[in-house]
Amino acid sequence: MKFNLKKPGLFITATDTEVGKTVVTCAIATVLKQAGLTVGVSKPIASGCRLDLKELVNEDAEALAHFSNCMHPLHTINPVRYRPAVAPAVAAAKSGRAVDFERIGKAMREVDSTSDVMLIEGVGGLLAPLDEKRTVLDLVRAVGYPVVVVTRPNLGTLNHTAMTVSLLKGAGLRLAGLVVNGFDPEETHDESIATNPQWLAKQNHTKVLATVPRCDGVDVANAKLPTAVAEAVDVVDWMKLAKRPA
Repeated sequence: MKFNLKKPGLFITATDTEVGKTVVTCAIATVLKQAGLTVGVSKPIASGCRLDLKELVNEDAEALAHFSNCMHPLHTINPVRYRPAVAPAVAAAKSGRAVDFERIGKAMREVDSTSDVMLIEGVGGLLAPLDEKRTVLDLVRAVGYPVVVVTRPNLGTLNHTAMTVSLLKGAGLRLAGLVVNGFDPEETHDESIATNPQWLAKQNHTKVLATVPRCDGVDVANAKLPTAVAEAVDVVDWMKLAKRPA
């Protein structure tokens, strides 16, 4: 399964669910948009959607559309949607609607055709099941982009991040680097938080691209992204990372 996307892009995944993929993706989209680029976004699969005028709507997809100023409708940005807030494979079984990979590929290519760069946000972690045979890792393979891994700053993150990176490298995928989300400088008295960024880079032989502060004002669903969050990711040349090797 290959989606054959043409433009540069990044796939944003995380070590688990609720780690901050959407916050980081929205911040990257903001920075790229401010650089004058046309940013395409995709949330190929989402569960936990609300019913809005007989249409399933995902808040993460709404946020991606807003912060990227993506011109495409939500059903193209987020082609596969489920109402139950469970893993996609479970939601698909409950609804009787299997994940439609052809639909995902078609929607992604539509966005790709009008964009300078693509940002694709995964669902859950890499081994979240999409059906009985495939996981998010298979989706990453089909996209083929370099991967940004969003990780937590606190105790346990070294193990979870190392497992995620090991899966990516074992699959022959290119790791663009790590983003530590929710880092609070006031908690550096906690030795694990103070030392984790350094060890995340050392253990995984990669870079911590950005350290995003924990901000109570982050509310991507309502289009609130503090300046500090965008500034934290604006230290990276995301377009350079997104370009495919010659």
